[in-house]
Amino acid sequence: MINLHLGCWHRYIPGWVHVDLCDFAHIDHKTSIDDLSMFENNSVDLIYCSHALEYFGKNEAHLVVREWARVLKPGALLRVAVPNFDALVTVYQTTGDLSKVLGPLYGEMKIQSAEGPQMLFHKTVYNFEALRDLLELGGFGNVKEYRWQDTIHKDYDDHSQAYFPHMDKEKGLLISLNVECEKL
Repeated sequence: MINLHLGCWHRYIPGWVHVDLCDFAHIDHKTSIDDLSMFENNSVDLIYCSHALEYFGKNEAHLVVREWARVLKPGALLRVAVPNFDALVTVYQTTGDLSKVLGPLYGEMKIQSAEGPQMLFHKTVYNFEALRDLLELGGFGNVKEYRWQDTIHKDYDDHSQAYFPHMDKEKGLLISLNVECEKL
């Protein structure tokens, strides 16, 4: 089985193939997650991508999703997490504090890549409807939200488990939109 962990950053899931621009020893392919040319068509069993799709603009994201569909086997699962715009609006309306939502909305991040330091920024935001439409356009069906607690990667804390207040996984508001779908 080939399970891809795209945009993994410093997070490592044993037995998975890791793809990211970052220069960490555990990353198997140091490239952008929109270039999976090292994988053949219909060769991947599962793709998991947490909080990396939003680094591509709306005009780029459909190409990224199509690339993911290209490598997935028919019926294989794509699991993607992005900041949830609807939840962030709730956080802002509740707190009135813009600083509570700026990170998830704009996502400025400095990374060390094989080519040297790079600055990355979020270029778009999603709610369920927008993400579902993008995924369906990219060749996926049966789009639905998933619970991170029910996944095989639940023990590897990442942004799919982002809550407000921070780390309040019992009573907090999940601010990650976690969606899974199947390649048609």
